[in-house]
Amino acid sequence: MSTITSTLPNGEVLRSTVVAASMFSQRSSGAGARVGIGARSSIAEPAALRRHPHIVRFAEVEADLDLLIDRAIAAIADGEPVEDEILGHYVHIASLVRAVSFREGKLLEQAVERLAKANPNVTVLTQSLKLPLVKAALEAVSGNDWSSLDGIKLDCEAPAKGSYTPDLILVNRARHTAYILDLKRSLASYGDTNRLEELKLKMMASAMVLPDWLYKHHKRMMVDTVEVAIVDGASRPSDHATGIWALSEIDDLLEIDGVAACMADLRLRFGRRVQQLLEAEASKALGVTMTASDAAATSTVSGKPMIALNGSSRAYEEEQAMAAPDEDDGHYDLGCFDDQDDEPEPVRIRVGFARRPRRH
Repeated sequence: MSTITSTLPNGEVLRSTVVAASMFSQRSSGAGARVGIGARSSIAEPAALRRHPHIVRFAEVEADLDLLIDRAIAAIADGEPVEDEILGHYVHIASLVRAVSFREGKLLEQAVERLAKANPNVTVLTQSLKLPLVKAALEAVSGNDWSSLDGIKLDCEAPAKGSYTPDLILVNRARHTAYILDLKRSLASYGDTNRLEELKLKMMASAMVLPDWLYKHHKRMMVDTVEVAIVDGASRPSDHATGIWALSEIDDLLEIDGVAACMADLRLRFGRRVQQLLEAEASKALGVTMTASDAAATSTVSGKPMIALNGSSRAYEEEQAMAAPDEDDGHYDLGCFDDQDDEPEPVRIRVGFARRPRRH
C-alpha cells in the first residue's frame, strides 16, 4: 500500500501567514501503514501562496471561541489556593498563574477541535485516547532510525508497558491519514531536559499501533498513514524533521486556511482576560498588605505612641537616654585583656550527624 500526496485543489487562494512553508510528501510501499514524524519532505517556497480546500474566518467562530475563553477564565478564577507561609497574601496570584498554564493547553485543544469542523473530511478524536505503549513498538523506535520503520504497524492488543494519551487525534478521511497531536502552550521549558525526547518516543510508539487501534475501537476507521506532531503554542521556530510545529502553521495540518489566524486572535483575547484577572488579584493582595502595614505603624499625630516592632514600647526620650554615650575622661580601660592567655586551650570538637539536644 502506498500513499500519494494529493494535488492542490481548486479553491480560494490566500496568502499564507507562514514565513517558511512546508508540506508533507513521501511515497512508500508495503502492506503496512506509513508512519512518520509530523512532516512530509519540506518543499522550500519563497513567499508561498497556499491553496487549501476550506477556509474559516474569525467572525464565523467568534461566539464559540469567546465561550471557550469564558469557561477557561471561570475555571481559573474558581481555584482555591492552599495557604503558603512564604507567598502569604500573594498565594492567590501564584495559584492563578499555575492554573493559566493548565487551562491554556486545554483551550488550545478545544479551539482546534472547533475550527477543524470547517473541513468536513477531518474527524477530531478527543475522548478515550489511551493508546497502549506496546513493548515491541518501544523497542523498535528506541533501537532503529524512525525512517526505517515506515510501513510497519503492530497489534494494539500486544503486551504493553503503560499507555500514552495524546491531546488530539486528527483523521483526514479523504487522505486516509491520521495525525497524533500534542499541543503545548510553550516548549520553552523543554529546552534543557529529556522530556521532549521522551514525549516523541511515546508518540512514535503509539503511531505504530494507531491504525489497528482505530480499526478496532473507532467503527472500523482505516488509515494508511500516521504522522505525529508536537504543536508549540508560542509559535517559536519549528523543526518539522523532528516533529515540532509552530501553532502558526496549523493550517497545513487541518488543510483549512485561516485556522492559525483564528488561534492567534484566541490567544490574544485569552491573554487580555488573564492579565485583567491577575491585575485584580494583585490589587487585592497589595490592598491587604498596605492595610496591615498601616495598622502596625500608627503615627503620633493621632495621639497614640509609635509601636516599636523590634523591642519594648519606650518613650522616645528614654530610648535617646539609653543610647547616649557615658561621660568619661576620654580614656578606655584596657585591663580586661590583661588576664587572657596568649594561646587558647585546645578544645575537643565533635563532628557527626545532627541530633536532638539532650534534655537536662
